[in-house]
Amino acid sequence: MQIENNATGTALQFTLKQKDDWIKYVKLAADYDFYHSWHYHSLAANGNPILFVYAEAGNFIAIPLLERAIPDTIYYDLHCVYGYTGPISNLKFADLDDGLMDNFLNAFFLFLDKGNYISVFSKLHPFFSQNELLQRTEGLFENGKTIAINLQQNIEEQRKQYRQTTRDSIKKCRKFGYVAVESKLQPDIAAFAKLYQSNMTRISAADFYLFDEAYFTNLIHSTEFDCKLILIYANQDIVCGSIIMCTNGIIQGHLIATNAIYLKNSPAKFLVDEVSELGRKWNMKYYHLGGGLAFKEDSLFEWKLGFSNMVLDYYSWRYVANKAVYNQLVENSGNHLQSNADFFPLYRMIPH
Repeated sequence: MQIENNATGTALQFTLKQKDDWIKYVKLAADYDFYHSWHYHSLAANGNPILFVYAEAGNFIAIPLLERAIPDTIYYDLHCVYGYTGPISNLKFADLDDGLMDNFLNAFFLFLDKGNYISVFSKLHPFFSQNELLQRTEGLFENGKTIAINLQQNIEEQRKQYRQTTRDSIKKCRKFGYVAVESKLQPDIAAFAKLYQSNMTRISAADFYLFDEAYFTNLIHSTEFDCKLILIYANQDIVCGSIIMCTNGIIQGHLIATNAIYLKNSPAKFLVDEVSELGRKWNMKYYHLGGGLAFKEDSLFEWKLGFSNMVLDYYSWRYVANKAVYNQLVENSGNHLQSNADFFPLYRMIPH
């Protein structure tokens, strides 16, 4: 849907109903990941998906977001799907000219104003130089670090970077005869879903992370991106498994689960090593492991650091479109504007 036309370009807004348009713009992007796709957004249960596009002289910049109503108000806010999204363009961000970037931002801010949107939150993609665009405005936030394995080096070089404990665990799993299997079979998807849910229950994860079998089935059978289920077996037992996504040379370790009985053998380390080997066969360049919980340098971050010294800066965009209303909403929520909590928007935080 066209929402604005000015002397220089056109602002467009697509919903899930405009599937072909959404897919077309994502496919035209110089860099994109499965997180930007129509299908992945169609699975989002926590907002109405929109793709905002600004097109000018044969080039475009777009950003996918989820719209949420702010309870008991006439206002809305925008946030991103679970994962790394941010803006995309048919040009590399380093090659965008100032005019196009400024015109995109002006059109986007006008869209926010007209739509009664108070704030925008988007996790950015550590591999794409989206900062080139977003540093021109407020709200670029340094979130922490993520870790990736460079699959363009040979496997021996890769394994030299492993921490000794990582190496020992992988060796032990090989000795036990663990094997990696890729599967699209429904019984395997069901087994992984069960394993994943028991993991989430064990760590008391928020309801948001309790994906069901239908969700995994939907991902694995998508024709819009390449989703793989990798399972690690010990005889007939599933020891651990991971949902991974392969897009434009990047493997994303999307979700992982381990059978509690086998936790002491650290089979997830074996899985990462096996996926890195498979990734080379699939002509992937990087295997992105992600960061710590809430992007802190915690035990999960340390675990991932045991594989690679490739550490990436990770940012989010936390933009306040209407400061007066934002401040009022924060006050009404019982939170404080001066709060140093790593939470955005603050008015959605449950006060302690």
